[in-house]
Amino acid sequence: MSLDLTDAERLAHLDLEQLQQLVGLVEHDSSTDPFPVTGWDAIVWNVGNATQSAHFFMSAYAMDLVAYSGPETGNRDHHAYVLASGAVRFVLKGGVDPDSPVMDHHRRHGDGIVDIALEVPDVDTCVNQARAQGATILEEPHDVTDEHGTVRMAAIATYGETRHSLIDRSRYSGPYLPGYVARSSTMKRPEGAPKRIFQALDHVVGNVELGRMDEWVDFYRRVMGFTNMAEFVGDDIATEYSALMSKVVASGNHRVKFPLNEPAIAKKKSQIDEYLEFYGGPGAQHLALATNDILATVDWLRDAGIEFLATPDSYYTDPALRERIGEVRVPIEELQQRGILVDRDEDGYLLQIFTKPIGDRPTVFFELIERHGSLGFGKGNFQALFEAIEREQARRGNF
Repeated sequence: MSLDLTDAERLAHLDLEQLQQLVGLVEHDSSTDPFPVTGWDAIVWNVGNATQSAHFFMSAYAMDLVAYSGPETGNRDHHAYVLASGAVRFVLKGGVDPDSPVMDHHRRHGDGIVDIALEVPDVDTCVNQARAQGATILEEPHDVTDEHGTVRMAAIATYGETRHSLIDRSRYSGPYLPGYVARSSTMKRPEGAPKRIFQALDHVVGNVELGRMDEWVDFYRRVMGFTNMAEFVGDDIATEYSALMSKVVASGNHRVKFPLNEPAIAKKKSQIDEYLEFYGGPGAQHLALATNDILATVDWLRDAGIEFLATPDSYYTDPALRERIGEVRVPIEELQQRGILVDRDEDGYLLQIFTKPIGDRPTVFFELIERHGSLGFGKGNFQALFEAIEREQARRGNF
């Protein structure tokens, strides 16, 4: 398999066999890519209070604090906390200066993802390809350096105000980037607590305006050389009242996967319409976190106070579902007890569950996913999931 581990994957002591199961990696020759991507680098959030958000992710999601930037390090603009769980790296930014761009972004969008940063082996090659294909270059390739070495980086624009920073950290050994210092937390987890409850990032879903999904699918194919992995249209994701359309693009090795959603015209407001209204435009809707034990992960999160979308008991007693999914690693009663969904395709099966929105606005949420050969996204669960989301929309008065 022609694959390289990312910096974060090496630090997490993951190997290719583990990643192949966790996120569905496939063999790929990256030498043919016009825009080679090694994998995820970081998910950068702008939030209203980074100090409290960092505590939330450490306590509820069992993430570790690994680096920090803020007034104490000479950064007068904002606090930034770098958290890690396995190969997943979150950077939480909260404005200090009232005129900070971080605060401006938060006023418009609330807590959300501003940067889906990607690790690449050659920043200049990627930017040259992006420029030739008409992409907007937000930051030209440049070096940033400190005592730990040099990082080469750039950034391009994608949907809404979201960006992709392009990071080459092959010459760097610091905790995150120059300007950050290593930092840990004094938080003590209960005895017997897991080291981490998720290990990798499976995919990031983007919501775009009606009529623009194909434009952004073409962007990822044309600019970044991604392939069209799946599409869901018509009755795939629809109820009597609302609908959406979705297409999935992925890097050659399937490490980086981007489902892209747009609303479909229907009787009532869809979950995508609600997101676009409350986020104030296109943006990242949810992150799928890969775990090798979804039951233990859900138990931990529930005990930490995280709420999930409810699945009706009828989902688990449906004879057609039982026949379709066959045998899975745990009794169906165990899945029913936790509200975990299951789907099977020609390659295997997957287990998945979705949280309610994690902030004040009904925008960003998480998916937990455990793959067993399946390379899909739970198509067989779309109807049940969509109906669960509609119930929550109705409770919020946004349906």
